[in-house]
Amino acid sequence: MNYYIRTLLEGEDGLLQEFLYNAIFVPEGIPAPPKSIINQPKLQVYIADFGKKKDDIGLVAEVDKRVVGAVWVRIMNDYGHIDNNTPSFAISLYKDYRGFGIGTNLMKKMLHILKDRGYKQASLTVQKTNYAVRMYQKTGFEIVGENEEEYIMLCRL
Repeated sequence: MNYYIRTLLEGEDGLLQEFLYNAIFVPEGIPAPPKSIINQPKLQVYIADFGKKKDDIGLVAEVDKRVVGAVWVRIMNDYGHIDNNTPSFAISLYKDYRGFGIGTNLMKKMLHILKDRGYKQASLTVQKTNYAVRMYQKTGFEIVGENEEEYIMLCRL
């Protein structure tokens, strides 16, 4: 599949609402939550005023000039918060575009950007049953903590 990865442009931060909802892992056989779930403060931390902080960085993947995936980072007090110098990842792809290496390449490109900007590490959280755990490990993330449902993962740059 041909795709293009580029920087999230100014004014495109609205895309992150759609991709934040799409990033919510819904196990097989469980109904998806309502889209309004992203309005909860614990999820708004991922997208509210995105682009206004120096640590906000976003990339998108396009297929035929349509955005089909996004990865974004910011330093925030989210589930995977390590410290105030470690950006946390969020990533999402539309289902039809998973399994083609797009997510892996979005992750790798973002890790490269973070390293170039002098960050020492990046973090994320993922539900233990999420198939993406393997992709995160493949891109250099290691499990550094966990609770009943989630892993906290860290990638040293």
